[in-house]
Amino acid sequence: MGRNNLTRPSEFILLGLSSRPEDQKPLFAVFLPIYLITVTGNLLIILAIRSDSHLQTPMYFFLSILSFTDICYVTVIIPKMLVNFLSETKTISYGECLTQMYFFIAFGNTDSYLLAAMAIDRYVAICNPFHYINIMSHRSCVLLLVFSFCIPQLHSLLHILLTNQLTFCASNVIHHFFCDDQPVLKLSCSSHFVKEITVMTEGLAVIMTPFSCIVISYLRILVTVLKIPSSSGKHKAFSTCGSHLTVVTLFYGSISYVYFQPLSNYTVKYRIATIVYTILTPMLNPFVYSLRNTDMKQGLVKLIHNMKCQ
Repeated sequence: MGRNNLTRPSEFILLGLSSRPEDQKPLFAVFLPIYLITVTGNLLIILAIRSDSHLQTPMYFFLSILSFTDICYVTVIIPKMLVNFLSETKTISYGECLTQMYFFIAFGNTDSYLLAAMAIDRYVAICNPFHYINIMSHRSCVLLLVFSFCIPQLHSLLHILLTNQLTFCASNVIHHFFCDDQPVLKLSCSSHFVKEITVMTEGLAVIMTPFSCIVISYLRILVTVLKIPSSSGKHKAFSTCGSHLTVVTLFYGSISYVYFQPLSNYTVKYRIATIVYTILTPMLNPFVYSLRNTDMKQGLVKLIHNMKCQ
């Protein structure tokens, strides 16, 4: 093997969820419907928001962008995963691996920033309702959207540039179903001290910023709601946050379980946990927001009715 192959492999092998041949077709049969349901569900959310004038508010604006991001997020991972279920080689080129990793990190972090923007919107709506229109103006929403996309893109680019500097001279088998940062890092035989320091500093800051916004927003909401004298008023205020809190819990709960672990502990059970926030959460989001939200439910009914009439 030449020196160039030692430092930069031409391809990686994605081990996937199972290496047993008899498991591949059943797994394909499970994840293909999940992908189709995710894309269809999130697309319906986008179309319902765009077609209903009652849903033209900042909250639903961010929800439509979240649905679009979720479609992109799962498309980065699942199609290649489905191909590998039916393929004997299960390979991914070095360039494709870094590209997949870039968009996975970018869209994943965009999700967290959009969830933070939605938390800020709920905070303003509940804690400062008389100034809601002025604070959550079109300009404010655009600025939040720009931050939600630009910061994750720059964060992802930094990690890809650092990964591209690593030397790979051992196995090229990735013990995962896609090119995630941690499993790829385990294959490197060069020092990845700079990479790990970056993950623990810049990476932690990028992840904790939206999470802190969500926590602070909901603490302020909690304090405000507890001051409401009537129980019906409290229930109404909390009901507007229920769907969002459910999604936040699913998303951050599974991410914390996977990524706040030492690199040496990255094993099969973390692969399973990764499925929750990479695949299941984007699929469940449309159900959570439609089943627990009356306005969204009505918007979807109108959309389906209009589609049938055409």
